[in-house]
Amino acid sequence: MGKIPKKCLVFKRLRNATVQPILLKMNAKDSDEQNPACKIMTFRPTMEEFRDFNKYLVYMESKGAHRSGLAKVIPPKGWKPKRHYDDIDDLVIPAPIQQMVTGQSGLFTQYNIQKKPMTVKEFRRLANSDKHCTPRYMDYEDLERKYWKNLTFVAPIYGADVNGSLYDEDINEWNISRLNTILDVVGEECGISIEGVNTPYLYFGMWKTTFAWHTEDMDLYSINYLHFGEPKSW
Repeated sequence: MGKIPKKCLVFKRLRNATVQPILLKMNAKDSDEQNPACKIMTFRPTMEEFRDFNKYLVYMESKGAHRSGLAKVIPPKGWKPKRHYDDIDDLVIPAPIQQMVTGQSGLFTQYNIQKKPMTVKEFRRLANSDKHCTPRYMDYEDLERKYWKNLTFVAPIYGADVNGSLYDEDINEWNISRLNTILDVVGEECGISIEGVNTPYLYFGMWKTTFAWHTEDMDLYSINYLHFGEPKSW
């Protein structure tokens, strides 16, 4: 756990650096000899390498990236999945949840209470308000201490499981709406749509919004792109 972004967009098939990271949760294969320490690896593909999603995934696995359960990919400089975000203010988050946490001494229980729908503009205003904004901090360790110290106070709002993608339709590289994997075949040829598995989800977070680390649906990889906001902690 740790700092979760004020405005975090995560795509499960899916706040501000010049080049945004892509995060992949991966399954471990103990027989592999690469990356024996199971370190979380960071990759910086060239634009040419970035154009072939499946080929680059094979390369990452050849380096043992999957053994840690998570890998970070920094897209080539200049690549953007969306030209601008001026058109998302009216996007509706249909079922935001308030995350109520109880507990102490490292043992906590979280209760999710569904709230009324709100737009992205309303959510942004709430996330940046004095009540919910990220507190001032010296470094990441200081911020993490404040997270645990204040976990049970001022329940944050999480805009989870919003169907859709923010990628521009003409983006071909690593487009989360169409990654050209076997999951696309399930949708296109079998007509089976599994929300959040072969369709993208959007997630909007703020300070202290939290989701437990878990095994992905059907033990599949998941891919997350951070569009904007504060860094997300894994």
